[in-house]
Order: sequence, then C-alpha cells, then structure tokens
Amino acid sequence: MKKVARPRVVIVGAGFGGLAAAKRLSGKAVDVTVVDCRNHHLFQPLLYQVATAALSPADIAAPVRSILSKAPNVRVVLDEAIGVDPLQRLIELGSGASLEYDWLILATGARHSYFGRNDWAANAPGLKSIEDATAIRRKILLALERAESETDPDKRRALLTFVVIGAGPTGVEMAGAIAELARRSVSKDFRSITPHCSRVILIEAGERVLPAFPSSLSDAARRSLEDLGVEVRLRSPVLDVGSGYVQLGNELILGRTIVWAAGVEASPAAEWLDAEHDTSGRVFVEPDLRVSGQERIFAIGTPPMLLGRTAVRSRPSLPSPSSRASMSPTSSWGTPPSPSNIETSETWPRSAEAKL
Repeated sequence: MKKVARPRVVIVGAGFGGLAAAKRLSGKAVDVTVVDCRNHHLFQPLLYQVATAALSPADIAAPVRSILSKAPNVRVVLDEAIGVDPLQRLIELGSGASLEYDWLILATGARHSYFGRNDWAANAPGLKSIEDATAIRRKILLALERAESETDPDKRRALLTFVVIGAGPTGVEMAGAIAELARRSVSKDFRSITPHCSRVILIEAGERVLPAFPSSLSDAARRSLEDLGVEVRLRSPVLDVGSGYVQLGNELILGRTIVWAAGVEASPAAEWLDAEHDTSGRVFVEPDLRVSGQERIFAIGTPPMLLGRTAVRSRPSLPSPSSRASMSPTSSWGTPPSPSNIETSETWPRSAEAKL
C-alpha cells in the first residue's frame, strides 16, 4: 500500500507565535519544521534585566529543541530564512539550502528601526537579543569600573552619563533599571564615585512617556522614573548620535553609554513575498491571518508585524496571533481553509483562549 505523504508545514521563527503554533500542531497528521537563526527561545520582556545585570541570560532563554522535544512530528532547523518563493513553495535559507512546504507560517517578529539613520546603530545599540543585552551590560559595567579610577572630571562625567533614547516600555524599563543599578552598585561596591555622580537621561520625541498607554499610567511612570533620579526629556527629537554623544537641538549630551529604544520595524517578510504592506513593512493579512493574495501563507506575530485590512482596531481587541494561526491550518490541509472553518476575531476569545 502506497504511503500517503503528509502535508509539510514550515514555521519561520521560534518566538512566542512560532512556538505556540508548533505546539498546537504537535501530534497532528502533518510534518512540521521550525526554522530559526538561533537555537534558543527568548523571553524578550526581561531582556532589560539581563542588560542591567539583574538576571543571567540562562534565566530568560531555553533551547528550542528542548521546548519541542515532546512533539514527535516537529523538527528544528538552525538556519536563517532569507527568502520565499510562493510559486515553487520554497524557503531559501542562508546556508544555501532550501525547504519545501505545503503551508507556511511566518513568525519572524520585528527588528530595530533607526528611521533611516542606520549609521546610529554602532553607537546606540538596541535591545532585541541576548547578544544585545550582554553587550549593553558589559558597556554599563565597564563604564562604572573606568569611572572609579578616572581622575579627569569631564571624562568621569561622560562615563557616568547613561542615555536611553525612546520612552516606550523598553526605554522606560531600561532607564529605571540603569538608575537602580548605578545607585545599588555604586553605594555598595565603589569607593571613588557616589550614587549622585551617575546621570540617567531618558529622551522622548513625543509628549509623554509610554505614549501607547493611558495618560494616567504615563504620568505615574514618569513620576516613578524621576523618583529614581532619571532625567526625562520630552518633546526632544534626536538630531544626531555619535561616539559618546547625543545631539538634541542646541544641546550636546556627552555620554559613553547610549541605548536605542525608539522604534521597531517589521522583518523583511513582506519583501520576500512581494506582499502588500505599509511603510513600516507590516504585512496586510486577512481575518484568518493569511497574507493577502497567498492562500497557503500565514503571518503571525506582534502588532509591529501585522496590520489588519479592516478598520483599525484598538489593541485589546486584537486577536491572538499565535493561537489563531496555530489553529487555522488544522482545518483542512489538502486545500486552503474556508472562511467557515476559521474563527473570526469576534468568536476567538471564547473558543481559542480556553484551549491555550
């Protein structure tokens, strides 16, 4: 008896969405391949604690293979996806190899955005990976160490000035954590510098910190930061970033440690598919999270990656990308799922949330 080939599902990205989809497909009559350029899953919300020496990298990362070890129909490939050929149903990999698929789930997440000034990246690193966090941690700790023995007041002042650009959640967390670190470490472990020597500056071009949150929470966050000694600069667009300085209008801030938290943009998935997208690279998707014009390709992830085609919805009403996309392909693998087999955003909270 001839063995019937099972549908092949490829998931690009082992973040929250990609792993949730893989877990939901565990044990199903499909062969799943998870592709990621790193072999670990990362809990990004706590990266700032690694960057400020509050946690070790092992506390917020776990091997992807271990997470999926009990999923017999799921395999993991360590490689980087660099392109997709929808006509041939092929995924191009950085190693030169390729993967065939019947269904594709793109969960590639977001990357740093320097708003056209990528030359700033070398002097103002962002925070998206373990490597980013450990590099920032090393920079912060070395600045404190060098300031301890620095006799030139101007050089010491620059070493003890920490600048965070962008007052979204990451920027607010980083600024607060750096302020706490400087106070805690300096007061206990150093002799030549005092807690009052350090200066933490949080820069935001907008009207308030945490602009995506209600104003009451923004005000509370700002007060908490100021209580920690953080200088909050609002309505202060950055004009230039260089080695050891940030230019704000007529003011030049000298600081040896600069962290970028001002923005993200979608991965290049839209370019791979030549798909409809907005200026930030966010892919337009249908209500079932299929990429517009692609019957067998789904795009899941956080709001920076996805953009609904219907009227703009508030954040609390956004469907769960990981749960919705992990369910959709299980309806009918031989043909693209029909709308009647896919839950809409109105029905998801009652049916999908209970299953997670």
